[in-house]
Amino acid sequence: MPKKSETEKGCSQMDQKMSCCKVESVISVDERGQMVLPKGIRKKAQIHAGDKLAVVTMKMDGKICCLSLIKVEEIEQMVKGMLGPVMKEIL
Repeated sequence: MPKKSETEKGCSQMDQKMSCCKVESVISVDERGQMVLPKGIRKKAQIHAGDKLAVVTMKMDGKICCLSLIKVEEIEQMVKGMLGPVMKEIL
């Protein structure tokens, strides 16, 4: 069993194993195009009021087949981790 500290790493840790494609919930889109992310999922994902989420899409045969929500701060950390060393070399 992994140590507690290992299971609490953020998504920006590229070396950790990631699970994929689990149906957590089924939600509806209302007439205004709005959706509600269930409380249980928000709690598991540690999403709070005011958090910013990026919508990332994946295409298959020219059509969007998958939508992912990623916390903006996680994306910022990923970009800094990848571009930081490159920018240091350039500057």
